[in-house]
This record gives sequence, C-alpha cells and structure tokens, in this order.
Amino acid sequence: MTPDVHPLALLIASVFTNNILLSLFLGMCSFISISKDLKASNGLGMAVTLVLTITTLINWMVYRWIILPFKLVYLRYIVFIIVIAAIVQVLEMVIERVSPTLYRSLGIFLPLITVNCAIMGVSLFMQLRNYDLLQSAFFGAGSGLGWWLAIVLLAAIRQRIEKNPIPAGLKGAGITLITIGIIGMAFLGFAGMLKTQ
Repeated sequence: MTPDVHPLALLIASVFTNNILLSLFLGMCSFISISKDLKASNGLGMAVTLVLTITTLINWMVYRWIILPFKLVYLRYIVFIIVIAAIVQVLEMVIERVSPTLYRSLGIFLPLITVNCAIMGVSLFMQLRNYDLLQSAFFGAGSGLGWWLAIVLLAAIRQRIEKNPIPAGLKGAGITLITIGIIGMAFLGFAGMLKTQ
C-alpha cells in the first residue's frame, strides 16, 4: 500500500523538514570534510543530488520489477549498493571529462559517494515507506537538494567564520559542529509543516 503523500509535499519535506543530513545525520563524513571550500561543496552537492535522484529511481525499479517478483528480498542491500556504485562510476568519469578542476577538488570524496550512507538510506527509506515511482523520484531529488543546500550553507558559513577571531578551543571541528547544530535547529523549525511518514 502506497502512503497518501503528494509527491510535491514529499519533495519539500525532503529538503527542509526531513532533511536526510540534518534530521537523520546520514552522509556526515563528506559533508564535514568537503564543506571547507564553497566551490567543491557546490560540486559535491550537485553530484550527490544527481546520484540520489537516479539511484532512487533505478533501485525502485529493480526492487519492484526484479527483487520482489523473484522473492530475492534478502539480496536488496547488495543490489542497491551495486546500482549506486555503477551510477557513481559513470558520474565520476563524466566529471573527470567535463571539469577536471572539480574532479581534483573533490578528490577521494567523489568515489566515496558510493558508500555515502545518505544514498543507501534514501533507497532503503523509499522501499520501507512503500513509495510509488513518482514519490520515489521526488523523495530522491528532494533528499539530494536538501543535502546540497546543507553543504553549501555550511561551506558559506565556514568561509565567513575563517575571517573572524575564534577562541582557540573552538577552532576547527568544534566551531564546525556547533554551526551544524545551529543549521540543524533552523531546519527543525520547519518540522510539523508537512507530514510525510
């Protein structure tokens, strides 16, 4: 049974109220590491959004049309990871060809999108919440846009913070985690506007 959630509401909720990064804390490692540079954050945000949208759609199709009919539910994790790895590999080759500068600035974090728990989490939530194809597409795109918005916000704030005096005990990870907490609380301010689960 498909939940009665309008796809547009699901998109908005995935960006703001149920942000995969700020409310569920999935995908934090690359979020914290790359957010030192605004350009790299923007590039990684685009890449994660693209991967999330495509893999959610493909994983929905694979799950509904192959895994369920052939009663292979016990293989869903492996299959989802294979789909994610294939999409990321193709995206990595395209970025290397189109923008070598972005490819170098993303470094090891581009292939690590494969093991970004936000990507796998969205595919699993899509399956567990029993979304239809359109809902899954909007959920994947919204989750990607929410991740992108969060990393660009953090990168912009970190650039501003670098130019200001910070107490020695808060420099680096301390001020970054405090900033993430404040951004997370700001996004929680949208909670209750839309119910998606």
